[in-house]
Amino acid sequence: METKPDTIKVSANHKEEISANHADLFVTVKGSSLVSGDAAMKKAKEVSGLVEALKQAEVREEAIHLQGVHIETSSGALLKSSSATYRLKIQCEKLDSLAEILDIISEQKNATLERIAWKYNEDEARERGLLAALEKAKSKADKVAKMMGVKILGIYDLIENSFDEEMPYPQFAAIQAAPMKRSVGITPEPSLGMDIQHSKTVNVNVEIWYRVSGF
Repeated sequence: METKPDTIKVSANHKEEISANHADLFVTVKGSSLVSGDAAMKKAKEVSGLVEALKQAEVREEAIHLQGVHIETSSGALLKSSSATYRLKIQCEKLDSLAEILDIISEQKNATLERIAWKYNEDEARERGLLAALEKAKSKADKVAKMMGVKILGIYDLIENSFDEEMPYPQFAAIQAAPMKRSVGITPEPSLGMDIQHSKTVNVNVEIWYRVSGF
C-alpha cells in the first residue's frame, strides 16, 4: 500500500467582475391569425411588424428566431383565423443598441418582453482567475514551507472549482402593459423601467497539496 508523502495543503481564491457583452431577449407576440414555421416571420402581421421595426434598428434578421407557437382556440378546430402567441428570441449582439431594442418592443402593443438572458465571455475570465489563484497558492505555499523549515518538492494533488455570482434582475413582463405614448414635436422619455447593463463575479478557487521534504 502506497504511503502518502509529507504534504502541506494550501487554498487560494481569485474573484473578477465581468460585464455582459451581449444578451438574448425572449419576447412573446400575440397574433390575430395562425401562421406556422418560418413563414410566421413574414406573414403573421404582428410578428412581421416587430421584425421590420427591429431591422430598422440594424438588428440582423438572422438574430431573430421563432422558438414556438401557442395556438389559442375555443372551438377546438384549428383554423387559419385562430389566434396564436409567437415566442421569439432576439439576439442583441451589441449592448449599445439594447435600449433602442427595448424601446421598439415596448412600442409594439402585442409584444411582451418576458426576460433577458445576459451573455458573457466568462471562459477567458476563468482562465485568468485560475492562473491568478495558482500564483497566490504558490506564493502562500513558499511562505508556509519556509516558516516550517521544509522544501517544496512538487504537487501531490490539486482541486480547482469555479462558480459565478450574478445579481438577480427583475422580470420584464410588465414592459408591454404601459406602451409609450408619443406626442408630435415632443421627444419622449425613454420607456425603460429596468437595468440595461449587467455584470457578474467569476470566482475561481484552488486547493493544492504540495509534497515537501520530511518535517
